[in-house]
Amino acid sequence: MSTISTHVLDTSLGRPAAGIRVTLRNGASLIGSGETDDDGRVRDLLQTGSALAEGDYTLTFAVADYFASTKRQSFYCDIAISFVIASGAEHYHVPLLLSPFGYSTYRGS
Repeated sequence: MSTISTHVLDTSLGRPAAGIRVTLRNGASLIGSGETDDDGRVRDLLQTGSALAEGDYTLTFAVADYFASTKRQSFYCDIAISFVIASGAEHYHVPLLLSPFGYSTYRGS
């Protein structure tokens, strides 16, 4: 069975971004959620009993509260990353490199 995780690094501060709410959707269906820990990670986004099937997914990072908590202005409220799960039982890791006015992502390992 495939699994999925993420982590968020605040590149403007040079440290993990803790306390960001992350949701995982398959189409309109919410299939997982979590909040980044002190290391900026959500180690398993799937709800108990959920599985990743082939298809289109969206990870959404609610970053507005994070930036407000660090007393910084940001251009972003939410960051949505859409991606495709292919066949096979693999682990998917989708990191987010974040700053108040830009971000980058990639498929990690």
